[in-house]
Amino acid sequence: MVPWHRLNGQTWWSLRLICLASFLVMGHAAFAANTKKSASDLGSTMRFVIVRSSTPGCEPTCPEWISAEGSIEAGTPALFKRTLKALGGRKLPLVVDSPGGNVDAALALGRLIRKNKLDIAVGKTQFVGCLPDVKNCRENDGKGARYFGSPYAAGAICNSACPLMFAGGIRRVVGQLAYLGVHQITTTYIRTKLQYRTTYRVVRGKKKVHSKKIVSRKDAGSYKTYEMSKATEKRLAAYLKEMGVGRDVLETMKNTPASSIHQLAPYDMLQAKLVTSLDAVDLLTAATLCKTDPVAANCREIPAPADNATKPAGDVMAYAKPAPAASVEPEAVRRDDVGDMRFVLVRGRSFLCDPNCPEWISAEGTISAHTPERLRQLLDTIGDRRLPVVVNSPGGDMLGALATGRLIRERKLDVAVARTDFIECEPDKADCTAEDGVYVGLTIDASGECGAACPIMLAGGVRRLVGPRAQVTVHSTGLEQQVKSYLRDMAIGPGLLAAMRSVPDSRHRQLEPAIMLKVGLTTGLESVDEFTGPTICKSEPMPENCRVMSTSEVHADAPVKL
Repeated sequence: MVPWHRLNGQTWWSLRLICLASFLVMGHAAFAANTKKSASDLGSTMRFVIVRSSTPGCEPTCPEWISAEGSIEAGTPALFKRTLKALGGRKLPLVVDSPGGNVDAALALGRLIRKNKLDIAVGKTQFVGCLPDVKNCRENDGKGARYFGSPYAAGAICNSACPLMFAGGIRRVVGQLAYLGVHQITTTYIRTKLQYRTTYRVVRGKKKVHSKKIVSRKDAGSYKTYEMSKATEKRLAAYLKEMGVGRDVLETMKNTPASSIHQLAPYDMLQAKLVTSLDAVDLLTAATLCKTDPVAANCREIPAPADNATKPAGDVMAYAKPAPAASVEPEAVRRDDVGDMRFVLVRGRSFLCDPNCPEWISAEGTISAHTPERLRQLLDTIGDRRLPVVVNSPGGDMLGALATGRLIRERKLDVAVARTDFIECEPDKADCTAEDGVYVGLTIDASGECGAACPIMLAGGVRRLVGPRAQVTVHSTGLEQQVKSYLRDMAIGPGLLAAMRSVPDSRHRQLEPAIMLKVGLTTGLESVDEFTGPTICKSEPMPENCRVMSTSEVHADAPVKL
């Protein structure tokens, strides 16, 4: 019997009881590609690194981005806030590569991205010099940035919870070589056994809890559920609606088992508004973004030392100042790292078009006097087929460009400015042998260029397209009468020649899309995808550059490379 006590004139019993209780504590909701894996199995925690482009020639004004790689965990939003604070209000796009992780953290990241009006792309970053996980690296000291690198889409992933983070971007892009996948949510419940001491008071015959104190805590196991609760579904639906993403994404998540991943097709992501365009990471990180006027928000100028400065920073915005001209074409476009233009046949590869995919002619390099003959040789190998020409060139010989443009018009070919990214086998590799003489690749207008004499070659196309992220520059020419006659034959108005005349000596002028359309250099505002996109072969009538591959086709002994 516990002794009597008096308190404020009231009589009460003090009873001390030891009670054991076992109850469930709900753990975090997460996604995992394999339900047997814990959060740690998703790899290292996501880290955020500010990276400056290492593209040769982009200095002093180069694009920068935030590299976000690793699994999403509860503390990841706090790390991201720290990165944003360090940026001081600068708006850099995110390049993310993540297997997924914590749902609540992914939602918080997405809202932070949207609040700060940032763009996002699925991609990886290949670092040059210092690596994020190497401490005390001093290799980039004195260069104005801690980390340098180049982004790429091949093999990058954004799975599980990552698409929720991804949905927060203003512009959201996933290249065809990247991978974005969703599946059912996994919720982990942790069972904990608690031992606690409770003190009761009995006042006037009624027992009241005076205090409760936990004296021990033991793990009693855990279990998982692999179906989305109604409450979670409602919360995710509200979030995706807030981000402007269609409900189809949530339905796909619900219908995909937690033990697998459903890769979303580019067209489906576009229809559901999960992506804002079918571009890749280059849309947000290409060095050409810093050559526009005005430059992109993620471009930053690092002035060269005074003894190395050769021109004011303002010249970078609108013009690229070359060395003094020594021939028909300024020497500045005769880059040491760009060889003579070569032509190869390319076939697109995508699950959206197989086995009926578009084909095109990739034309990359500097235009020379031999260029028209090389194009003619390749055209002779394809007979009467009319394939579009995808050109990426800094310029070159003006007479060669005039002759090449006339040949393109003679064969009634279309032309687009973009670069071709080759898959598996690259034409410039000595040990590369393309199957059936046709390489496999993708076209990307970001970083595509057509400078100096190249617009003259472009003018020969029947349909002429320059995507919003490709770059076209013109300059004055000493062959004005020949160019004037040529443009008249191509049914292009005098506006293009006038634009060329307006450029000061030894400089280049970048043409904006509206100006190119106005002067007649382009026939529309579409990008190269109009000719080479993976879905064009599903249209009726089917474009002429679509061809169904069959096992009965005769295999060529060597690739066509001129």
